Amino acid sequence: MMRRTATLRQGSFTWQALLLQGMISLIGGMGLFLALFVVGSIFLGVLYSGRIYPKVRVGGVDVSGMTIEQARQTLQQNLLYPQTGRIVLQDKERLWIYTPSELGFFLDAQHSAVVAYEVGRKGNLWQRLFTPIEVWLSGISLSPRMTYDERKALMALQIIAEEINAPLVEASLQIRDLEVQALPGQVGRSLDFETSLAALRNQLMTLTDGVVVLSVKEQPPEILDLSAQAETVRRILSSPLVLQVPADGDAETLQWRYEPAELVRMLKIERVKTTSGASVQIGLQKNALQAQLEKIAQEINRAPENARFIFNDETRQLEVIQAAVIGRTLNIEKSLQMIEQKLLQGEHRIELVIDTRLPEIGDTVTAEELGIRELVSSYTSYFYGSSAERIQNIQTAAARFHGILVAPGETFSMAEKLGDVSLDNGYAEALIIFGGRTIKGVGGGVCQVSTTLFRAAFFGGYPVVERHSHAYRVSYYEQTRSGSIDPNLAGLDATVFVPVVDFKFKNDTPYWLLMETYVNAPARTLTWKFYSTSDGRVVEWQTSGLQYIVEPPDPIFQENPELAPNEIRQVDWAAEGADVTILRTVYKDGQIYFQDRFVTHYLPWRAVYEYGPGTDPEVLEAFIKSLS
Repeated sequence: MMRRTATLRQGSFTWQALLLQGMISLIGGMGLFLALFVVGSIFLGVLYSGRIYPKVRVGGVDVSGMTIEQARQTLQQNLLYPQTGRIVLQDKERLWIYTPSELGFFLDAQHSAVVAYEVGRKGNLWQRLFTPIEVWLSGISLSPRMTYDERKALMALQIIAEEINAPLVEASLQIRDLEVQALPGQVGRSLDFETSLAALRNQLMTLTDGVVVLSVKEQPPEILDLSAQAETVRRILSSPLVLQVPADGDAETLQWRYEPAELVRMLKIERVKTTSGASVQIGLQKNALQAQLEKIAQEINRAPENARFIFNDETRQLEVIQAAVIGRTLNIEKSLQMIEQKLLQGEHRIELVIDTRLPEIGDTVTAEELGIRELVSSYTSYFYGSSAERIQNIQTAAARFHGILVAPGETFSMAEKLGDVSLDNGYAEALIIFGGRTIKGVGGGVCQVSTTLFRAAFFGGYPVVERHSHAYRVSYYEQTRSGSIDPNLAGLDATVFVPVVDFKFKNDTPYWLLMETYVNAPARTLTWKFYSTSDGRVVEWQTSGLQYIVEPPDPIFQENPELAPNEIRQVDWAAEGADVTILRTVYKDGQIYFQDRFVTHYLPWRAVYEYGPGTDPEVLEAFIKSLS
């Protein structure tokens, strides 16, 4: 028994040994095969160093064993599709023939050669070992590398589009020399660049000749017949358009006439969407017609104006000196609608729509209703030595304020009531202060009026909202009845220069304020009166007098080509510079109602003389000495 067991074990050992020996032999054989494979791959790598592995084709062209440069040249010589291919672009019966290169499609021979050379030389270690053997056994065919500059294709399509594209034309109306014609529509055609480029790209990538049907978008017209609209236009242009405003009081009816040739420019022929598709509507160009109505509005619009009065000191009643004016405004929006509606109905004489606004104070108001019972303030200024032109301007400006009412709580603006100071409004040229000089300009003397109003409001105890002094002391505003100069009046002047500089005061009483202005040209006086009801206010004021006086600069002499030789003329006058501070205290019922302060800084002003060209220096020197 013991011997049998040993035998079995010995037999078992023999079987296992045989199995192990077989496995070692197998593994050894596989290792040998792998070694041979690796050796073969290395051998190919050495054999084809710097050259493309065997059996590599690019676009059907064999480049085996070639260097990159040889392969590039070979491919360049053999792959001629970009130069010899034919791409036909088609739109219906029209054809356009291009080579691929003309459409931006080119062979990249260099890149193609590099890709062929990299076969078996890129990737991981396993790929670099086995790919050369695989290619050597089975071969490989590569697609050539191409470049596509789609911009050239787009440029070609853009040229073709000029022939293909056609605008969508709806049936339309044409007016020539007032003759109206209905024109037929046209199918709109538009080359679809995106879709056409995609189709072209797909064809080029096949590297074969072919036909590319271009994608063209078409849109038929929606409107076919415009005969009815043409007849409407003919009716509108059959007669002139007459716009009119009804008679206003004694005034005549105002009319504005537009001939058919002008109406043509105002017509609007508009295509609109409807539930059934589209249609053409006839109307008016609102912008063009509105521009005409805006011009008309400038002629007829007017603000309502209160009646103007004077206060009769004996009867203590108001007397009308200028009737109230009803304001009127052209309603442009409603007039536009009315004109269009009437024209389309065949009417050619159309009344404009006017909105009216009554003034606050009519002709029949009484002094009692307005709370006007007495004279509450009055001031008279003097303008001795004024030229005829300056007097004319004082009279013209003062008349603008005669009989004007200022409502309770209203801030009165002198510039607003004064309006445009121009030759057209009755003003003359006289001396004014402008740009640091006293020069001749339209409206010189208006500041006599603003200064007088300032003092009437100042001494009447009314709050001054805005006041500007002159640049330098002006003798007119410091004159007294005797014609002498009172320096204590310095700092009580006010200038107005529309629309930049204004004078404003507030009627802070519960009563209306009536202003009256009186110019006595022979006496050289301007009187400004305030009528209202006194609330018991009393005014006290103190002036610092002229302080920090500065002597005027030396005069200057300038040549003026308009003067004759040896003619010398003074055009600006010297004035001392100074500062003045005025304190006003307004009392009511024995208590201080308010205080305000008016600070004025006058610049020193030099005299200016002008002389004619060719003036003898000795004459000029003698004149200068006479001034000292």
